[in-house]
Amino acid sequence: MDMQVTFLDRLFDSGLLIDTGVEGLYARSGMFEDVITGFERLIDKFSGETGAEVIRFPPGMNRSYFEGSGYMKNFPQLAGTVHCFCGDDLAHADLIQCMAAGEDWTGGQKASDIVLTPAACYPLYPIVAKRGNLQAGGGLFNIQSYCFRHEPSMDPARMQLFRMREFVRMGKPEDVMAFRQEWMEKGKELMAQVALPVDIDVANDPFFGRAGRLMKNNQRDQNLKFELLIPITSVSKPTACMSFNYHQDHFGKTWDLKTVDGETAHTACVGFGLERIALALFHHHGLDPKLWPREVRDALFG
Repeated sequence: MDMQVTFLDRLFDSGLLIDTGVEGLYARSGMFEDVITGFERLIDKFSGETGAEVIRFPPGMNRSYFEGSGYMKNFPQLAGTVHCFCGDDLAHADLIQCMAAGEDWTGGQKASDIVLTPAACYPLYPIVAKRGNLQAGGGLFNIQSYCFRHEPSMDPARMQLFRMREFVRMGKPEDVMAFRQEWMEKGKELMAQVALPVDIDVANDPFFGRAGRLMKNNQRDQNLKFELLIPITSVSKPTACMSFNYHQDHFGKTWDLKTVDGETAHTACVGFGLERIALALFHHHGLDPKLWPREVRDALFG
């Protein structure tokens, strides 16, 4: 924890991150954003002309899509919903009185049709499914979204609101598995271009509760999730900065997503945690990008 706090304090002192008074919720400086912009350009350059459909999502998604995804069944501890005031003049007066008295004023809020997006790919599957069967060869999508996870922490690499850049592959099992394996190799090559030390290891999602423990074990046993790890605030517990996920036919069945042949589609995604990668660069190369190794600066800004 001391190392985490020390790095966070240094980020605040340098102005790269700006404290908002809430753990895991930070404003970013122009320099911090320049690093993320540079890394996204590097992703595009490295991935080449894939023909992927580009979609950029807002930080909120359709509540009905969220409910249909099963996220609340597996990760209720991480979810965030958007609630709004829907009362009349009397309810408004009560709200003002509660706020003036320092009491809880949120009781009258009601859930809206929007929830905070938990993962960049979650809004994608129902949208694509509504189009009908996938084309021959399946689908490939280049997406990005702000995401929310309710896990306040003093670890700067564990933000509550953060951006995920993803490539999502849909189609036949052998195609999506080959896509994931290719990106596991590409991920290491990409990070080598910015001189970051990495390791790839099998991983699991933070499934909730007693039943979740079984799901974690199953996920690891089947090698469904791998993470690219980079030390940021801990050497013994490096931070996941990329993930390589094979969903099997879960989203295909959930959203009736079909291949061109009418079979249930399988899906896989490769995710880049953009803030985490920026933090890894600042941790390993220093807080002033002007002093970073030339090859790193050329890769990001050249």
